[in-house]
Amino acid sequence: MRFVVVGLAGALALGSFGSSVLAQGNAEDGEAVFRRCLTCHKVGPDAKNAVGPVLNGVIGRQAGTVPEFSYSPLNKAAGENGLVWTEELIFEYLADPAPFLKKFLASKGKEDLATGTTRMVFKLADETDRRDVIAYLKTFSPAK
Repeated sequence: MRFVVVGLAGALALGSFGSSVLAQGNAEDGEAVFRRCLTCHKVGPDAKNAVGPVLNGVIGRQAGTVPEFSYSPLNKAAGENGLVWTEELIFEYLADPAPFLKKFLASKGKEDLATGTTRMVFKLADETDRRDVIAYLKTFSPAK
């Protein structure tokens, strides 16, 4: 049993688990969870940037690229170095945004850019909530 837990923890840390884990998310429940995000983020046809960028089309989008939004240097650097938001990466990011971005940049050999923080200080620790909010965001992202 210990090896299963360690293996799962390693898979989560590396983002190597399949999207089938995320397919279990419930968009309806995710809409309720997303209410906590509305202070900063908007979705839908009339959505505009707020404290955070609009999240329409976030799945499959390069990080740091929403027009007319001023990203933190850390977030911008991650996008410029190849971060494209997948369900799995959003799942990891939502747990603790700044360390996730720093780890991503370090994995690209860009430790010098992995400094500072992101403006997203909110953390969504609960895995079910993260799956559900991703399922909800997916309804605002075109299939790729």
